[in-house]
Amino acid sequence: MPQPLPSLIALKAFEATVRHRSMSEAAAELYVTHGAVSRHVKALEAALGVVLLSRNARSTDPTPEGLQLAEGLGTAFRLIQASVERVKPGPLTLSCSSSIMMRWIIPNIARFHALHPLVEVQFNLNFDRIDFMRDKVSLAIRSSTIAPPPNAVIRDLAAEWIGPVCSPDCLSASPLRAPADLAGARLLSTNTRPQAWEDWVAATGHGLADLPLRSSFDHFYLLIEAAACGLGCAVVPKMLVLDDLRSGRLVAPFGFVPGPRRLKLWVAPHIAGHPDARALERWLIEEMAASLARDEAGPGLVSGPRRQERPGVPA
Repeated sequence: MPQPLPSLIALKAFEATVRHRSMSEAAAELYVTHGAVSRHVKALEAALGVVLLSRNARSTDPTPEGLQLAEGLGTAFRLIQASVERVKPGPLTLSCSSSIMMRWIIPNIARFHALHPLVEVQFNLNFDRIDFMRDKVSLAIRSSTIAPPPNAVIRDLAAEWIGPVCSPDCLSASPLRAPADLAGARLLSTNTRPQAWEDWVAATGHGLADLPLRSSFDHFYLLIEAAACGLGCAVVPKMLVLDDLRSGRLVAPFGFVPGPRRLKLWVAPHIAGHPDARALERWLIEEMAASLARDEAGPGLVSGPRRQERPGVPA
């Protein structure tokens, strides 16, 4: 006759402790005290008759037996969560960076709501790795440089095209007739992609070295505003500045070139077949393509000698 399982609460406390390597962080996740987690783990060790944790002053590491148990429990808890999510109604959550949210999703999402008025979408602002279950994310827009979660359904959205932009007044004050003129310009960067200028130099093959960066901003949307206000010249993904280029608020003196990244769409496997998720996935792919088509059709989107044939999308 099979032996009864240990307490589910104790198993959850132990799995969280190993995942965080900390009883304090496990307690915070489970909304209990550190002492409660400690008692649950000790009770589990007593019930199983095996030491599961090697405790020391700096961390809480699992023994080989503890690691084996924690890995199995993590898989089981994710399966339970996925089973619940499959039958639980609720809004979709789309995750993307704050810059993509402000510069592309918000200006375009009304078209999705017009097509699917009954589909509720909420947002998670994040540009790094995620866990679909832990972070409660249905779909995520990410750069190809970020590792996707296990079992994610991955769709390719587009290539990212990058190039320097600045305000027309800034260009008049400091003409950029050739890439070498950038050495005397005020160059701006962003903390989320400090290597943007290096990416552009490598993509164009201009051979420029040690371009002097003057100011850095936390996000692309702040960087773009700084460039539009005449504070300097910035390398940005073209998709984030389409409206500014059309209106003439920004100009791109050397056009745009394909950078080292692509934009990907991750879909949580437990929701990939849901009609609402399929509708949002299809709309994102089609709207991205439509944005590129509108860009190619529109006159005067790029100022300068290096106009390319197929500008693309930011990661």
